[in-house]
Amino acid sequence: MSDSLPSVTVIIPTRPDGGEPKAVVAARALDYPPDKLEIIIARGRQPSVQRNVALRAAKGELVYFLDDDSIAAPGNLRRAVEHFRDANVQIVGGPNVCPDDAPGLEQVFALVLASWLAFGPSRARYTPGGTLRETGEKELILCNQLGRRSTMLQHGGFNEALYPNEENALMDDIQKAGGKLLYDPELVVYRRPRRTLKSFAKMLLTYGRGRAEQFRVNPTCGSTLNFAPPLFLVYLLTLPVLWSVNSPLESIWFLRLYHAPLVLYVVAVMLQTMALVPQGGIGRALGAMPLMILSHLLYGAGFWRGLSTKLHRASADGPTSVTLETISP
Repeated sequence: MSDSLPSVTVIIPTRPDGGEPKAVVAARALDYPPDKLEIIIARGRQPSVQRNVALRAAKGELVYFLDDDSIAAPGNLRRAVEHFRDANVQIVGGPNVCPDDAPGLEQVFALVLASWLAFGPSRARYTPGGTLRETGEKELILCNQLGRRSTMLQHGGFNEALYPNEENALMDDIQKAGGKLLYDPELVVYRRPRRTLKSFAKMLLTYGRGRAEQFRVNPTCGSTLNFAPPLFLVYLLTLPVLWSVNSPLESIWFLRLYHAPLVLYVVAVMLQTMALVPQGGIGRALGAMPLMILSHLLYGAGFWRGLSTKLHRASADGPTSVTLETISP
């Protein structure tokens, strides 16, 4: 029955100079009563600010955040709102999956994003895995995420000094207050990865920087794993120094011990590459191999940079001004 369903606002941030986002077409096709559905396009240049402005203007009990290129499956809302019948559930999300018709290079990027070695538990953001479960912020992504509007506003919305990772800090706060976060592998949107190697590399740097900035603002034990790539990068940089300097410490046992992490890493890369073959084929798996290594190096470099960046809270009335458009379902 329509009367028993909560009202939902779909929020889609996009740039100010674009046309109608692809996500709007998919949002209109959602299987949900039109009188319970609102679609808001938030145009601007700082997504954290855009989402906050739209969040405050939204009328829905629940808000569904989509990126402007997220193609939501028609049954997503019907499926997701059932999870919110548990009053303790505050956030529900699922993966964004590379469509089958994406170009080959993007399919390789998708393999990297979905690999355990490159992205650890965050691989769940890019490939469906497991069953419906209570989770943390590492498995959820804002291009396919629903939340209770009142709870998000109660926690102050998104930290506008953080982008990306504004949603991760907010989810940490909500979880600390006792709210449940759910990951539903069948709550899927389709979204193409980055189009070029340059943009993919930039994304990896940004992800590393964003995680470090989030750690500075909102440190948690869950971020411990994210220190592995930056520390591994430091380790790699010390190897040429070790090779060029003669030292009494350079016994055969010391050298073996110091090189053990590198040997184990090479083995791990090879094993992960073989594990990707059934999913992507030999060619794409081999193409993903150097990109997995690149992901660690660039994420690590971005993380070190993010430990010293200046954080500035943006303003919705300044250069990052936001305009809202309400679209009929």
